Amino acid sequence: MELVKKNVHMHRQKSKAVSQITLEDDYNIPDSKPDVGRIILDKGEIKVDEVKPSEDMVMIKGQLVFKVLYISDMVEKSVHSIQGSIPFEEVVRVEGIDPGDSVVLRWDIEDLTTGIINSRKLSIQTILTLMVSVEELYDEETPVEIHSEEPIEYCKDSMEIVAMSVMKKDILRLKEEIEIPSNMPNIFDIMWDSVTVNIIDTKLMDQKITITGELHVFFLYEAEGEERRLQWFEKTIPFTESVDCSGCESTMVPDIEVTVSQKDLEIKPDYDGEQRVVNVDAVLDLNIKLYEEEKVEMLSDVYSVSKEVETVTQQGLFQSLLVRNNSKCRVNDRIRIKNSQARILQICNSEASVKLDEVNMVENGISVEGIIEVRILYVTADDNIPFYSVKGSLPFNQMIDVPGIDSSCVYFVKPSVEQITTVMIDSEEVEVKALVGLQVFVLKGMEKNKITDIRLSDLDIQKLQELPGMVGYIVAPGETLWKIGKKYYVPIKQLMDLNDLPSAEVKPGDKLLIVKSMDSIF
Repeated sequence: MELVKKNVHMHRQKSKAVSQITLEDDYNIPDSKPDVGRIILDKGEIKVDEVKPSEDMVMIKGQLVFKVLYISDMVEKSVHSIQGSIPFEEVVRVEGIDPGDSVVLRWDIEDLTTGIINSRKLSIQTILTLMVSVEELYDEETPVEIHSEEPIEYCKDSMEIVAMSVMKKDILRLKEEIEIPSNMPNIFDIMWDSVTVNIIDTKLMDQKITITGELHVFFLYEAEGEERRLQWFEKTIPFTESVDCSGCESTMVPDIEVTVSQKDLEIKPDYDGEQRVVNVDAVLDLNIKLYEEEKVEMLSDVYSVSKEVETVTQQGLFQSLLVRNNSKCRVNDRIRIKNSQARILQICNSEASVKLDEVNMVENGISVEGIIEVRILYVTADDNIPFYSVKGSLPFNQMIDVPGIDSSCVYFVKPSVEQITTVMIDSEEVEVKALVGLQVFVLKGMEKNKITDIRLSDLDIQKLQELPGMVGYIVAPGETLWKIGKKYYVPIKQLMDLNDLPSAEVKPGDKLLIVKSMDSIF
């Protein structure tokens, strides 16, 4: 007797951990830069240099790269920018991790604070949250068929499952060339920049994935000439790019996380040798998971009319796809500048990021609470402070409908700012309209007893002889033809033929004739 098994590829989170560290340092202004009078805007990004797993821990090396836009403490009150970094090395304890495991690292910068110690020194402080998870593929050996020389009766349990087909990491590099309009002066130096990527769609094709999105570029630059006037330029560039993905099929279900890991701007001369071209180089990290929905007929029980059958079982964990969608949440609020701030003359650029504070499972849904952090760079009417910024945090909450969600489910919510619009109400107030996308992916767990082995032994003749050779039987609630056939050691087909049943379906109260065939036993 041979038990035929099928390997169903499943995915699970092996372990996870969260660690918070405080990064702080004093930064000396380079000699080539003027004194700091007032800080206009600051921002920070994390660059990861190394992620090294070992037994029960992960070593993470990287650096906080910060950039500061400021007004000099000189008579002309000119605008300047500086950039620096704070290196860090952190060991995060992750129970159950092994040296060869694949680590997924996410991070969040909280409360970046830039203060002026004196005109030649700044203090940089932030709290960095590191989120480490280990994901792995494993096989559930699922019995689907049985080969036997003995007459065997078996039944199957039909399951709609979602199996992991592809799990990999990749990168997508976006390279664009931007030429400023003819009515703008040549570029001398880029003082400040913002590069954001909005992913609109991911489409699966055979052996590749197509990603459609928008690359939004803004830069504030110092123009050529004695006055070195400040100019700004922004452009949104649509893109459609593909990455090769072995094993990918158009019918699969994608769960693709896209993060921007690198953004570089470089000034280049145009055909006339003038500094009017900017090359944009952005690297997107892709965490790719592709699932395949399939129907599996798993052996659930076996008996024989000529042998005693003992099944050895163990619990298997399978998953089905419950929900995959992109929920939208609109946020509309106002940000007012402080009385001490310079008044708004014109908005130059707006940036926004979203942070989730609470994500909880509720009845038939997922409750999400978070904030949108908005930074607005604007032109002022004050010659002494030509540019300034205002920041604001806009709260939001969203209830995502997920019928059937329960404690067996694993869910992922990935936020993004899909749209951000800022409009001046007056010189002191800005209206902000934002669209938050919440990509939701919910897998429902299913625990099933699966047969791992079958053992045959001779029939207990005395037990068999105690059973009646012929009996009129009334089907009780909860009984099936399978249970009745197993109880009396009678093949299912024999019961169907003897009782003129068109199928193996019976209902409580049905009357059956059962005849034990000794020829099939001896």
